[in-house]
This record gives sequence, C-alpha cells and structure tokens, in this order.
Amino acid sequence: MWKAFAVLLFFVSPVLAQERATAYEALRLIGTQMNRDFVNHVISVSGLDGDPQPKTWKILLDDPRARGGVREIEIANNRIVSERTPVRSVAGSSEGATINTARLNLDSSGAYAVASHTAEKSNAPFATVSYTLRTDEGRDPVCIITLENESARPVGTIYIGANRGNVTRTEGMFAGASMREVETDRDAKRDTEEGGGIISSSKARIKQAFRRAQDEARDMFQRVRRSFDDFINRD
Repeated sequence: MWKAFAVLLFFVSPVLAQERATAYEALRLIGTQMNRDFVNHVISVSGLDGDPQPKTWKILLDDPRARGGVREIEIANNRIVSERTPVRSVAGSSEGATINTARLNLDSSGAYAVASHTAEKSNAPFATVSYTLRTDEGRDPVCIITLENESARPVGTIYIGANRGNVTRTEGMFAGASMREVETDRDAKRDTEEGGGIISSSKARIKQAFRRAQDEARDMFQRVRRSFDDFINRD
C-alpha cells in the first residue's frame, strides 16, 4: 500500500508545484484584491525554494504613507496571507528602485526555463531555485535566479534581463564570466597571434561557452516571452 501511495505522490507532486502562482500571478492578485495602482510601485518580488515556482512570494512596494516608506505583502496558495509595513525602509533610498512593469517581458516561469537551460550548458545540476526580481544599476528590471542543490546550498546564480531576456552575468558558473568579459573576435585573433598559452586558451573556452549559452538563452526567451502589460490587462 505504501508503495502505491509513493507512486501516486510522485505523479501528484509535480502537478501541485505547477499550480503554484508565478510572479505575474502574484502581482495580479495584489492588483485585483488590494489596489490596481500597487503594481506600479513594486520594488522587488522574491520567492525561495521553487520547484519550479515557490510556495510563497514576497512583494515589496514603495508606499510613502507606510512606516519606513515600504509595504511588504506575502502571497501563498493564490491568496494574500500577510501584509505589514516594516519600520525600517529598504537599504538606501527606494527612489528610482520601483520596477517599470511596462518593460517586463519575463514571468518567473519563463525565467526558470532560461535559467535551467543556461545551467545545463554550464553543467550545474540543481534541485530548487530562488527568485528575485528588481531593478539593476541602470534601473532596468533584472531577474536573479539562484540555483540550489538538494542540501539547499547555492550552486550558481544567473542574472537575466527581464526586458530582453539577455543573460548578463553568472556566478559560480562559466568561471564567473560576464557579458563584458566575453571575448570579441579581435581578442581571439590577438590571443592567437601572441601565442596565448594554456591559461588564455582556457579563458577563451570559458568565454565561448558563456557566449553560446547567451545566444541560446536569447532564443529560449523568444519562446517564453510574456508581456506583463498584456497579462495584467487581459480579461
């Protein structure tokens, strides 16, 4: 009997995981059950231990009327389970930190697809993921995906532009190569002319692997792209 129950649980668990809300769905819940304008004041959206979606989404809103200037809302089981106004505000100023949702084209389900494909190319197996959606230094929305193993320890982090779906940075993968460090054809030619050596050749292989993963991530993004404006305004 226990064996039959285990088999049933094996098939039911993925279904339950798929029914968990995505980041877009959590934001829409706030817009429909609280205040539609709140989605224009989002500072960050985060969720831990997703498989692929987390059980709980924590959403931080810019709210000058709240204590500390921010409002924190938690979404679980497709409903609002917590709302509070932390006394301490976010680190630094929240000015300019709100996400321009008109530039959002990547839901957490799509971010997972891009991140898992990138992880596969980097030979980085993982069990769960944690999400953070916020703005970067240029005020563009960025989705930060942290991959975790069975022991809940980080194995790598992927930064994905939530507007264009470009992988801009990785940590713990591709030896930490970033977009700025990916070699150009001129760099490759110079290394060849100068003899390069083992270290240069190794760096070139890492950069080339990262560049290929970037190109493939861009192709993946085109398949999973999802406009938040279209999503929130649909019937």
